[in-house]
Amino acid sequence: MQFKLVPPAPDDLGVVADAQRAVPLVPDSEDDCCERLIRRVGFPSRDAARTWLTFLRALELATETPGGFKRLRNDPTPDHLRDAFVRRVFTAEELLAVLDDAGEPVSADEAYDRVRDRVPQWEHFKNPNRWEEIWRERVGDVLEWFVLLDLAERREDGYVRS
Repeated sequence: MQFKLVPPAPDDLGVVADAQRAVPLVPDSEDDCCERLIRRVGFPSRDAARTWLTFLRALELATETPGGFKRLRNDPTPDHLRDAFVRRVFTAEELLAVLDDAGEPVSADEAYDRVRDRVPQWEHFKNPNRWEEIWRERVGDVLEWFVLLDLAERREDGYVRS
């Protein structure tokens, strides 16, 4: 299973560990988990906390059970995060391939253009006037996570594979 929601990359990976610790070990409701993320990590809104809760699932640091969300005991090491991110975040593998195949830095817009066809058709209908803007932003977020995870470097003229 792959996840589409990726929050903007934080300044350091410690935020991921803080967010994971904010999710309870005993399953709890989405509302309560989001409130804990807001209170303990300082996310600015319920939407931001919900995105992080989903993202923690993508990183195999939390799971959803019939009783609600709970923390998994996986350590958020850089190796674990890189592996889970590439396997479980939608378009991550394709975007790494774009960087691998490029002979020069790739801008976020160029990277988006190369994976644009992968955006599910229903996303076009869900936000008919904004879907491209939304997905350009998502691609930019994935590229910034690559930088944070040492999978890529940001240069003045784009991104290159580390």
